[in-house]
Amino acid sequence: MPSAQRDLYEVLGVSRGAGAEELKKAYRKKAMEFHPDRNKSEDAAEKFKEVNHAYEVLSDPNMRARYDRFGHAGVDQNGGAGGPQGFEGFSDFEGFGDIFDAFFGGSRRSRRRRGPARGADIRIALDLTFEEAAFGCEKEVTYARAEGCDDCDGSGAAPGTEPENCSTCNGQGEVRRSQQSVFGQFVNVATCNRCDGEGRVITSPCVVCRGTGRKSQERTITVKVPAGVDTGQQIRLTGEGEVGPRGGEPGSLYVVLRVEEHPQFERADQHILYEYPLNIAAATLGTTITIPTLDGEEEIEIPQGTQSGEEFVLKGYGIPHLRGNGRGDMVIRVTVVTPEKLTDEQRDLMERLAETMGTPTLPKRKRGLFERLRDAVSG
Repeated sequence: MPSAQRDLYEVLGVSRGAGAEELKKAYRKKAMEFHPDRNKSEDAAEKFKEVNHAYEVLSDPNMRARYDRFGHAGVDQNGGAGGPQGFEGFSDFEGFGDIFDAFFGGSRRSRRRRGPARGADIRIALDLTFEEAAFGCEKEVTYARAEGCDDCDGSGAAPGTEPENCSTCNGQGEVRRSQQSVFGQFVNVATCNRCDGEGRVITSPCVVCRGTGRKSQERTITVKVPAGVDTGQQIRLTGEGEVGPRGGEPGSLYVVLRVEEHPQFERADQHILYEYPLNIAAATLGTTITIPTLDGEEEIEIPQGTQSGEEFVLKGYGIPHLRGNGRGDMVIRVTVVTPEKLTDEQRDLMERLAETMGTPTLPKRKRGLFERLRDAVSG
């Protein structure tokens, strides 16, 4: 998670009452703005992560409810994006116990020993072709992560030895110091510095992992990419991140997707645009053209008198919807190209044609369908 604790609604530029569709549009706009491949500013990568984290929290109803109620503390745990379940992020409200001890000199039982820390999350990038993103695929990814040391079985202690109870805190993981004040007995509870709150210390560390209980290992897994994904979206794989120290549960692996641009198609959400160059004669007389699509070649009838910029739609030939049935549309925009060079015969024919044509009337300019779709996506 980005280190700056900015308001997540502010990060996406939406109001607190924003709906799912508004969040999605704002996220796509921000992700495109700060994607490191497009934005070369020094803080682009950090802002890109910040936008991804904000959308991950606010697009999940449960996480959004926790964030609205408790702020960042309700969704952040050990720096991970997954957030706590219930009230885990507040340590069972045990901090209130110290207040009661301070004012009433209570003998409340010591807090639970802190368990093994959760492992860190990992983020990696995965490049996809336009077609792989459109129809989904399975990709192998290889990355390095901290895993349990085989020599000491993750304990950190040398083989044949065991961690010992900490003599400073007597295995409690915390130390309590009392002092008298005008209000009564004041009790200060702090994590034990010697054992770092674990209650046990390693006197004979493993020589392989140097007492950490972990070592770096290369790992290869298969990632299932669903159909319809786009640049900036990410796939979370729970339990594939760093293994926690002393056997702590692993973090998550976040696979951030980067989709290559297509040499012929332009994408807007689940719709795609294909621009077709047409000569003046074909536009005037009408013709049949063959165009490429994601599903193979298709024929399109171009009526006579077609103007430059006119669009034709192939329903259902776009990108599959990520969370639903059906696909977007494919828009074919015709551009009438004026020839820059002519043969003598062509020039003679054009001159004779020009004499009979006179001055034409300008056609009314219409905003194309793809322009309207793109504007809707960008907000």
